[in-house]
Amino acid sequence: MNDVLYLAWRYIAYHRIKTGILIASIMLIIYLPVGLNVLVDQSAQQLTARAGATPLLVGARGSPLELALNSLYFESDTPALTRYAEAERIGASELATPIPLYVRFRSRGQPIVGTTLDYFEFRGLSLAEGRMMATLGEAVIGATVAQRLSLGAGDAVVSSPETVFDLAGVYPLKMKITGVLAPNFSPDDEAIFVDVKTAWIMEGLGHGHQELASPEASSAVLSREGNRIVANASVVQYNEITEENIDSFHFHGDNAEFPLSAVMAVPVDQKSGVLLMGRYQGESDASQIIEPLSVIEELLGTVVSIQQFVVAAVVIVGLATVATAALVFMLSLRLRRREIDTMFKIGASRIHVSGTLVSEVIVVLVLAVLLAAVLTVLTSQYGTDLIENLILS
Repeated sequence: MNDVLYLAWRYIAYHRIKTGILIASIMLIIYLPVGLNVLVDQSAQQLTARAGATPLLVGARGSPLELALNSLYFESDTPALTRYAEAERIGASELATPIPLYVRFRSRGQPIVGTTLDYFEFRGLSLAEGRMMATLGEAVIGATVAQRLSLGAGDAVVSSPETVFDLAGVYPLKMKITGVLAPNFSPDDEAIFVDVKTAWIMEGLGHGHQELASPEASSAVLSREGNRIVANASVVQYNEITEENIDSFHFHGDNAEFPLSAVMAVPVDQKSGVLLMGRYQGESDASQIIEPLSVIEELLGTVVSIQQFVVAAVVIVGLATVATAALVFMLSLRLRRREIDTMFKIGASRIHVSGTLVSEVIVVLVLAVLLAAVLTVLTSQYGTDLIENLILS
């Protein structure tokens, strides 16, 4: 038996290029459907874990999927906007704790999330350095943002204008970083967090400018009528909030009418959640309430359907590859006719010759299966990191 295995191994080693191609082809055919299933299962766990940890989302009527993706992963386009009055409405009901979210702006490609300190407590986020934001113009960044942009507590980030020619008065705002969050292995690592009022300042709903009563602003004053001062466009507006100018920042209008992309509602208990959902079932209501988990599971149902088509295609390609491999072995036997005749002439029995040829096939298959198993194990171990780098980047 040892001599049969030795001859088979020596033949494989000598024809290593042909053997390597066969092993790689068979390995991929085995690994692709298995690895795809592993990745889909892990991505489903990633998506449903965050969605399952978020009880309810309230937003303007529109696409539930867009609302869920924007609020949970900060990656979708900004959904139809709701008002801050919705957060006040939820709070007044005493059925849930409202956590406002305004996800619209970015800084160097990273999403800026306007929210409150309740968000950090709800998500279980902690600081690796620095402190939480406390006033307007302060920001806390995720671990990935800090690493990717080489930023830390004491540095600053500047919001990006939505368009290159943004002439609508929405100024880039320079924000001081007060803290860096510890890694959470979630979309929170990719975000820049500010107070929701800071996000409204980026929107242009609030601003700070030089004191119009001061002599330095006299050139910008058009008229004075008692305490009422009318200024022209040359008045200096601040694009950074500091201790010296923070008192000059103010908002025009009612906060209840200011925009939010969503309100995260954390019910007091299950019964309160059901009652709250019932209050948004009227067709006349301009807002909608969704359960993120059901929305994401519906999305995953579509993904699984696509996966089945992909697996079917891989199986078809696999059958073609197996047929090609079988053809290669059959042609190899014809090319090795003189070699086989020589083995018979030197005294090898038919069983030994057949055993040698079969052993070559078995060795190729075993090596392919082992390599596919190794790749599957690596995928199961590092698939989560791969998903985070691909989906969350």
